[in-house]
Amino acid sequence: MSSLEATRYRADPSVLGVLRSPRLLTREALAGLVVGLALIPEAIAFSVIAGVDPKVGLFSSFIMAVSITFLGGRPAMITAATGAVALVVAPIAPTYGLDYLIATIILAGVFQILFALLGVAKLMRFIPRSVMVGFVNSLAILVFIAQLPHLIGVPWLVYPLVAAGILVIICMPRITKAIPAPLVSVVVITAAAVVFSLNVPTVGDQGELPRSLPELFMPQLPLNWETFTIIAPFAFAVAIVGLLESLLTAKLVDEITDTHSNKTRESWAQGVSNMLSGFFGGMGGCAVIGQTMMNVKVSGARSRVSTFLAGVFLLVLVVVLGDVVSVIPMAALVAVMIMVSVAAFDWHSIAPSTLRRMPKSETFVMVTTVLVVVLTHNLAIGVVVGVLVASVLFVRRVAHFVSVERTVTSAFGVETAHYFVTGELFFASSNDLTTLFSYGEDPERIVIDMSQAHVWDASTVAALDAITTKYSHRGKRVELLGMDDAATSLHKRLSGGFGAEN
Repeated sequence: MSSLEATRYRADPSVLGVLRSPRLLTREALAGLVVGLALIPEAIAFSVIAGVDPKVGLFSSFIMAVSITFLGGRPAMITAATGAVALVVAPIAPTYGLDYLIATIILAGVFQILFALLGVAKLMRFIPRSVMVGFVNSLAILVFIAQLPHLIGVPWLVYPLVAAGILVIICMPRITKAIPAPLVSVVVITAAAVVFSLNVPTVGDQGELPRSLPELFMPQLPLNWETFTIIAPFAFAVAIVGLLESLLTAKLVDEITDTHSNKTRESWAQGVSNMLSGFFGGMGGCAVIGQTMMNVKVSGARSRVSTFLAGVFLLVLVVVLGDVVSVIPMAALVAVMIMVSVAAFDWHSIAPSTLRRMPKSETFVMVTTVLVVVLTHNLAIGVVVGVLVASVLFVRRVAHFVSVERTVTSAFGVETAHYFVTGELFFASSNDLTTLFSYGEDPERIVIDMSQAHVWDASTVAALDAITTKYSHRGKRVELLGMDDAATSLHKRLSGGFGAEN
């Protein structure tokens, strides 16, 4: 890495800077504690989706949160077990067993490392802002939707507890920002539930917490082609979904913190973390969007210290303090996650003034992304569809920017038809190019001026060949003028290679 890149990706504050500052260390530690608490019920829920024991999701979250601290390119981003990955691998364990699930996660990590080496992270530049806004808004909606099961069919006492938790989170920053408001909310709601012996759902009701540390796990399965054909499709899907969510989350945190992160490093780090998760019996995962927003936007964390401590606190809470954690009301965590969703949503994007100014195509792409994500509950699918829709709309818009002007001059008794082509010529715009010439009316000499046009692809060369052929069939001669060096080189290389055109 060059010195310029090192400066660009330098963490601020650094880990050493945080450790030297009691104020920063307190902020990072408390943020990590809040995130660690919030990871517990989600990791258990994702384990249920994947059809495995709760400890599989919990151990995965611990291993990935800690390992990504040292490997990852995005400080303060939380990586753990996620619903997207759980949905992808859900059919494996019930059908083939836990060993196949673990092997799938390990292979997914290998795929992610290969993707990093191939420079997949650089494709992030092709994701339009409208898709990013849709991504942010849809993740906020998904975080909120994920809380609905804890609000439906529950004792009525849950509702005032959630309301009280939200009120604490809103009011606490006005009193002090030294302690994260979500942590205060969890403590206050838990204390109220314990003191008044309120009968409400707790973390312990979500599943049994493990009592031991994770151990090295080697999947026992035949190493042959049949095994590979079973796990490879799932592993490939996990790798794609995990990388897309992680890189989009990293980009979102970049914008929130006005910093840059190394996306290539993040890509292979996610792969290594998934492999480590598998080797310790975890179900794999990727960047956790809700907890990342909680860490960065709500708690104000900025360094790898919060990420590391989130994993450590998670392990300590479930293994050492499992009895204490199990009495925390789900209402307390639901209140935190609701406020995370409110904070994450880009309210400016749906303001009437914004919608009036924004091009309708941009708004359509954003809404499409949100709808697809919400309907599929898969951020990766929504982003891919959003990019495709944005690309189609862009191509349609650019295709109409090509114009052809015709003039006829006469010199020394020889008439010449001059065509001036302007615009970007590629597969979408060049398809209609052949229809813009007057083949029957033009004199025997035709000059096509390309100085104000740019030739991008083989489709345009084929269109120019077709125009030349149509004129030659009528005994007329065509001259192409004004093409730049790149276009001339492309034309010479490809011209005549498309067969006869009528």
